[in-house]
Amino acid sequence: MSPAQRCALALWSVLLTGIVCLGFLPFSRTASVLLMLVLWGGIAVVWRLGKRRDAPPTTLRLENLPDAAYRQPVVLVCGDLLRVWPEEASVLTVTQGCWIRVEPHEEVEHVARQLLWLRPDWGRQLSVMVTVCPQQHADTEPLTRDLLALRWQISRLRRDTGYSIPLVLNALAGSAMMPDLLWQAALPGGAVCVWRESAAPCSVNAWVTTGGAMAMQQQVLMNNLRSWFAQNVTSVLMDENPDMPRVLPVAVLWGGGPSLEGALPASLWTTWLQRQTALRDVAGWLPLVREIANIPALPDFVLPLLPEGQGLTPRQRAWRCGLTIFTCAALVALCCSGWNNRQLVQRVSFDIARYDRISMDDYTPKAHAVQVLREDASQLDRWARNGEPLNLSLGLYQGERLRMPVLNAVRSYVPPPPPKPEPKRVPKIVRLDSMSLFDSGKAELKPGSTKMLVNSLVGIKARPGWLIVVAGHTDNTGNPQLNQTLSLKRAEAVRNWMRDTGDVPESCFAVQGYGESRPLATNDTPEGRTLNRRVEISLVPQAEACQIPDNPSTSSQDDGVSKNEME
Repeated sequence: MSPAQRCALALWSVLLTGIVCLGFLPFSRTASVLLMLVLWGGIAVVWRLGKRRDAPPTTLRLENLPDAAYRQPVVLVCGDLLRVWPEEASVLTVTQGCWIRVEPHEEVEHVARQLLWLRPDWGRQLSVMVTVCPQQHADTEPLTRDLLALRWQISRLRRDTGYSIPLVLNALAGSAMMPDLLWQAALPGGAVCVWRESAAPCSVNAWVTTGGAMAMQQQVLMNNLRSWFAQNVTSVLMDENPDMPRVLPVAVLWGGGPSLEGALPASLWTTWLQRQTALRDVAGWLPLVREIANIPALPDFVLPLLPEGQGLTPRQRAWRCGLTIFTCAALVALCCSGWNNRQLVQRVSFDIARYDRISMDDYTPKAHAVQVLREDASQLDRWARNGEPLNLSLGLYQGERLRMPVLNAVRSYVPPPPPKPEPKRVPKIVRLDSMSLFDSGKAELKPGSTKMLVNSLVGIKARPGWLIVVAGHTDNTGNPQLNQTLSLKRAEAVRNWMRDTGDVPESCFAVQGYGESRPLATNDTPEGRTLNRRVEISLVPQAEACQIPDNPSTSSQDDGVSKNEME
C-alpha cells in the first residue's frame, strides 16, 4: 500500500478507536481515555514501522515500472540477448506482460528482491527467463559457473519469498540461413511447437513439410541447438546436486534469427557444430553482420503461459483493511452495548426487587427505595424522549421494556400517614392558697409559710426568654378596691421572697393584682371563696425577658424549667 493509504488507514483506526473507547466501553471515563491513548500509541508505532518499510533499501532505477495494481506476468530477463534491448529503459511493457532487463553486472536475486520491495504484490506473477546464446561464449566453465550461481539464487529466492518464481530457459542462435526470427518451444503438457511472427504456431512436422529444403536446413540447426542446450545448460540446472535443489523450467525455448549482437567467430556454437558434423565451415553458420530491423528480440508469445497476479490490488487491500478494522470496531461496540444493556437490566431489576422486599410499614427504607425507582423512571423516560445513549444503542437497547415495571412499582407506593400534631404545651401554673400564706386581710407572709413556698415552687425557675408572672386573687368579700390592693401586695410579697431566696433579678418578674375579678369558683359558698383566695405563679414566654448575664447556672436552670414545666 502507498503511504497515503497507510495514513488513511491509521486515521480511520484512530477515529474508530476513539468512538469505541469513549462511546461504548463499560468503563469509567478515565479508564476509557487511558485505554484509548494506549491504543493510539500502538497505532502510531505500527504506522511508523510501515512508513519505514515503504522506503526502498537501494537506489534501483526502474523507469516506467507499472503501478502496484498491475496483474499481468512480469519477467526478469537475464543472460544473453539476440539483439540489443528494444528500449533505453530497463522496463519494457507489452500487451501480454512486462519484461525487465537484468544487467550483466546485476544479480537476478538482488533485482527480484528490490522489485518485490517496491511491488510486494507482484510475487505471484514474477518469473525469470534465462537467455543463453552459445555464439557469445568461448568457454564452457564460465558459463557453467554463471548457471550454477543463477540456480542457487533462484532456489534461495523461492525459499525466502515463498513464491514459485517460474523459470523459462531460452536458447538463441544467429544464422544467415534464417531470414526471419524463429522460435521452437517445449511448453508444459504439449509437444514442441514452432512459433513465427508472421504465422500461426504449428508442429515441427507441419513446419518442415510446408517449408521445404530451407525449413529442413533450419531444423537441422535447431536440433543441434537443442542438443547443445540440453547438455550444457539444462543439465546444469536440473541435475542432482546435494548442495542446492533442482530448478525445473516451466518452458524451454529455442530461437534463431539472422542477426546477433556480440557473436564470436570461434565460439561454443561453432565448436559444437564442428564436432557434430566434422565440418570446419558451413555456409550460413554465423549470423549476418548487418543489423536487421523490426525483428523482436523477446518471445512475447510465452507471456500468456506464465502466471498472472492474483489477489487484491493495493487499493482493494486498503479497502479490505479498512473494512476489517470497521468490522472489528463494530463487533467490539456490539459486545460493549450488549454488556451495558445487561448491566442496565440487572441494576433496574435489583432496584425493583429491593423495593418489593421492603415492607410498606418500614417508612424510611421504603421511601429511599421508591426514590431510587423514581430516578430510574426519570432516566428511562428521558432516554425514551431524547433517544437512548450511544453505549446502549446499536439495536440492543433494553430500557423500553423496563419502563412499565418501574412505573408500576412507583405507583404502588403508599406514603406514610402524616404525623400526629403534638399537643400545645401550656406552662404549668402553681396556685397557692392565700390563707395558708397570709393572715386574713394581711399581705405579710406567715412565719411558717416558707416551707410550703419551697415545696410548691419547685417547678418555677427563672430562664431567659420567660417571664415569671405572679398574680394575686381574692374573693368578693369586702371592698373591691381594697381587695384589688390586697391581691397586688400579696403578689409582691411572694415575688420578693422568690427574688431574695433564688437570687433572681427583679426584671424576671411581673406582678399583677386582680382582686375578685377572676374567680375560679362561685363566691356564694365557703368552699368557692376559699378557692378564689389564691396566688398564681406561672411562666409566660416573652422575648428579651429575664436576661441574666454572666450567670453560669442559667442554662441548667433553663433546662430544668423546660423539663419540669412541661410535665
